[in-house]
Amino acid sequence: MKIKQHIPNTITCCNLICGTLAVMSVITDYNGMGYQMGFGFIILGAIFDFFDGFTARLLHVSSEIGKELDSLADCITFGFAPATIAGTLINKCVTCWENPLILIVPFLALLMAAFSALRLAKFNLDTRQTTSFLGMPTPANALFWGSIGVWVANHPEAQAYMEGSVPVCIGLILAVFFCCWLLVSEIPMFALKFKHYGWKGNEMTYSFVIFSAIVLVFLQFSAFAVIIPLYVILSVLTQKKA
Repeated sequence: MKIKQHIPNTITCCNLICGTLAVMSVITDYNGMGYQMGFGFIILGAIFDFFDGFTARLLHVSSEIGKELDSLADCITFGFAPATIAGTLINKCVTCWENPLILIVPFLALLMAAFSALRLAKFNLDTRQTTSFLGMPTPANALFWGSIGVWVANHPEAQAYMEGSVPVCIGLILAVFFCCWLLVSEIPMFALKFKHYGWKGNEMTYSFVIFSAIVLVFLQFSAFAVIIPLYVILSVLTQKKA
């Protein structure tokens, strides 16, 4: 077997390793940089996720095992990793509560990993999602939660407010449930693909990219907490059924 046939799968494995490193970073919270490191690994995983498919098409070596491996890697990086971030954020709200049963609450975030896996399985079989998406893509969900984690880590006052806060805990749990629903919903969402490089016909894509770039300059990693909700809202307002 030629070496080039292994290149895309190797890149996919790098994505999977980034996902596991993201989870470990958040759980261990090394030097208080767990969320930042975890989000960094999610972004690096997204880069590998882009280039594995790009490389497979470039080298003409796509395979069934590559498709299965890609979904498995995505489930870790864009499913389990953001679920871990959400779970640790919820845990910050309940650690000082006296009822031991309450400590089970953070594990509700793991539903997001399950729904991410379901979304990936549906995407692999759904022939309608060639030029757009139905439901929120798993990378978008991961970027959103990673961004929330970074914002909390960069604002000590927010962490102090979260401790024992029932409203924040309820809000995070509802956000988890809402994201789970978005992942498997039939809501059409646009893909960042250009039919050509002209403005006409690509107004939405160019406008979204420009706005996202501006927000990234000002908010840096925390920007995705704004960009992803805007992406969902614009999709709901502008897209037709795929």
